[in-house]
Amino acid sequence: MSKYTFIKQLREDAGFSQEKLSEELGMARVSYIAVEKGEKDITLPQAEVLSRMYGVSLDELQQGKRMSISKAVEKEIQRTELQADVPKERIIMPHENVKKFKEVLLYILGKVGSKPNVGMTVLYKLLYFIDFDYYEKYETQLIGAKYMKNTHGPTPVTFAAIVDAMKSKGEIEEVESKYFQYDQKKFLPRRQADLSALSGQEKALIDDVLNRLSDKSATELSNYSHGDMPWLVAKDREVLDYETVFYRNDSYSVRDDHESL
Repeated sequence: MSKYTFIKQLREDAGFSQEKLSEELGMARVSYIAVEKGEKDITLPQAEVLSRMYGVSLDELQQGKRMSISKAVEKEIQRTELQADVPKERIIMPHENVKKFKEVLLYILGKVGSKPNVGMTVLYKLLYFIDFDYYEKYETQLIGAKYMKNTHGPTPVTFAAIVDAMKSKGEIEEVESKYFQYDQKKFLPRRQADLSALSGQEKALIDDVLNRLSDKSATELSNYSHGDMPWLVAKDREVLDYETVFYRNDSYSVRDDHESL
């Protein structure tokens, strides 16, 4: 597909309006519509904004397609494998474990994916709270995904690339549905999660997050995530810092020994 069609697809997949994108890119709505029609090009700074918003590279934008798994994700896999025997210590910049990301996603879908409220936005927030709650409670990574500050709350940067790879392997299926009057993108698991990839401690925390949050609507979860310290202190389109969970207030903290810092 052309890069213009790709830009339109990325916007629709993220659930953004053309008006929203025109504001983000600092251009008139009519000019943005011309971009999606291929009648107008975007500048390099505007391309960089799209790159940060959607978690795609500039090369992918130019080529008009995602890789089944991005080069950045492949590098993360290699780095994780190389560091497998390195003693664990607190990680300020997260190292994404793609294998675990897939199994956690499949586990979530198997447990709560059939609930009518659980579309892509709810999945984003469940993954976020699983990752950041685990890091606060145990001071080590569970998945270690990177999350960007977006208007509707934390967004896992490589979600689309990993899901595309899973769809191509028949591990999950994407379906369109309605939740009240809203269009909704849902995912159905086509295999069971490999629970050997999760420790009992990890599974217990995931279950706790699902029990607390999986019945909330996308709007409720988005609003709730906006009060969490990692989202509050980050700038727009910035990757959230795991270390800021240690400054959470009592409404969000999951540490048994939490004290105000």
